[in-house]
Amino acid sequence: MKALRTIAPHPPSLFLRFLTLAAAGLTMAFICFLTGSILIRGIPHLRAGLFAWRYTSENVSFMPALINTVLITLAALALAVPAGSGAAIWLVEYARRGNKLVLAVRLAAETLAGLPSIIYGLFGMLLFVIFLGWGYSLLAGACTLAVMILPLILRTTEEALLCVPDAYREGSFGLGAGKLRTLFAVVLPSAAPGILAGVILGVGRIVGETAALIFTAGTVPELPDSPFSSTRTMAVHLYNLSGEGLHIDQAAAAAAALLVLVAGINALSAWGAKKISGARYGGHSQ
Repeated sequence: MKALRTIAPHPPSLFLRFLTLAAAGLTMAFICFLTGSILIRGIPHLRAGLFAWRYTSENVSFMPALINTVLITLAALALAVPAGSGAAIWLVEYARRGNKLVLAVRLAAETLAGLPSIIYGLFGMLLFVIFLGWGYSLLAGACTLAVMILPLILRTTEEALLCVPDAYREGSFGLGAGKLRTLFAVVLPSAAPGILAGVILGVGRIVGETAALIFTAGTVPELPDSPFSSTRTMAVHLYNLSGEGLHIDQAAAAAAALLVLVAGINALSAWGAKKISGARYGGHSQ
């Protein structure tokens, strides 16, 4: 019996493979260029004065803004993640499929996710700053950012829950588990990596936000004394320094520090998702 000859790839397949490799290479090259240019431009200008605990016009320290960024990110996530995840759980697990209310909520979430951030800034200023009387404060900025990322958290959590096979739920019900136990013991652990991916996207949008925070949190480059103190995040700090045109080198150094911060948060979130996945399947992640 003659050996089967290797079938040569069809020309269209070669062309599509070339396009795929070219797109991947172009994307990687752009990411490396962007990341490298920020680090090369910023790292040489890192000075001890930039890490001072108190901002002055001489040292233009970004340490208060860095701490404010972490605080406002944690506060916004603490508000948005439970609310968005809870709404997604209701949409997928409890609401009747095909319900018109579910379709309306999904449409509203997708619409709100595409709104410019300045719209959320004006909303936060009218509601939190003026109507509730909080003034320019960390709390007003955190609540505004929570509202801004809420549709993103809702939709990503919903998609993660929908990706969990119904056989998992049916198997749990068949073993005698109730709805709530099935949700927390089977469905949520399986959907955790997808939920964390949405949280990572939300963190990225929070850290890079300027317009919404200028209208709600303010631009004071100091550590907050209370949740009602005005603050400045790293993105706003960069915007102010570059807008003044007097501290471009310090702005580049702050951009490098912000990039490292975001990379660290993403790495930590990916590590958490990997650990959760490993624990879900009864083994350690390799």
